[in-house]
Amino acid sequence: MKKHAIIPVFIPHIGCGHSCVFCNQNVITARSKAPSAEDVRNIIEQYLPTLSGRGLDTIEVAFFGGSFTGIPLEQQNDYLEVAYVYKKQGLIDKIHMSTRPDYIDRIILDNLSRFSVDTIELGVQSFDDEVLKICRRGHTADDVYTACELIKSYGIELGIQLMIGLPGDTKEKALRSAAEAAGIGPSLARLYPTVVLPDTRLAGMLREGSYTPLSEGEAVDITKEMYKILMNAHVNIMRVGLKSTDLMTNETDLGHGYHPAFRQLVESEICREQMEQLLEEQLRKKQSLGRAGGNNKDPDIQITFFSNEKWFSPMIGHKAANKNYFSEGYPEIEFAYKTDRALADGHLTAESKQQIIIE
Repeated sequence: MKKHAIIPVFIPHIGCGHSCVFCNQNVITARSKAPSAEDVRNIIEQYLPTLSGRGLDTIEVAFFGGSFTGIPLEQQNDYLEVAYVYKKQGLIDKIHMSTRPDYIDRIILDNLSRFSVDTIELGVQSFDDEVLKICRRGHTADDVYTACELIKSYGIELGIQLMIGLPGDTKEKALRSAAEAAGIGPSLARLYPTVVLPDTRLAGMLREGSYTPLSEGEAVDITKEMYKILMNAHVNIMRVGLKSTDLMTNETDLGHGYHPAFRQLVESEICREQMEQLLEEQLRKKQSLGRAGGNNKDPDIQITFFSNEKWFSPMIGHKAANKNYFSEGYPEIEFAYKTDRALADGHLTAESKQQIIIE
């Protein structure tokens, strides 16, 4: 398994002239002042000793938190020059940033190429123009397609960020957004259920009753289906849900859309679906073998589920939810859980006592 580390440099809400209904960047980044070039250098210097000797394949400096290509060009270049020096020295491998789809053009990309920028993530959020309009994004789906095509034409790795549960969104729209993203062929993606932050228009809409957040179950269900679409398209899903460190928990309303282990909830559901299908197939296979003398009584059987090491925890389930689900739902069956390094991420197999393997 490849190992890679990110040195995060947070850029507050500068460079963006828009006020999306869900956005409060001061809460997201927990910062109000933009770092200086010297601050960027200090951050990198603080991280590098902690990463040494860990056998990492890739170390990235990533500019997160704001619309990087919307900040003044001179300030962009000050930051990039610092990162570029470390890249030329071989101390880091990649330069990574996030921005808006409408803040990408050939002039911007020509400049980023001067500093050997490797990855650009676009805050797409949705491919539905109605959702984008209600959320005051200030761009259309056509802007997304144009930006993605340009980024890929420069040989820069593309990332796409999507949100779940925005005003005006539906499950159908969300799944179409995932399918559109998969069709574009990004290298990576992030999926974020909407979290209602204080001092945002969305918080006001919630108070007014014009916005109803998804329940946890709804958010998991929609995200699970989006995840599968992207995973089947071989897109690296970097993150699902906000990290706890992305939020100032003493100021943020965490009651709507936030869960500290949201990714595990989603991946656990993906595993449970597969495990149920595999179990049904195993039982059908067993029944097809027939029983001598017309004996209709099912003997006790054993089923072993397999995943790779990375997906072993989701296979067991968040707080052992999957393990408990099967042991309680099928008390006549003895279940076991093992790893198989040959399996791909998100792909499970099952084996019965008779060594019948279903994939």
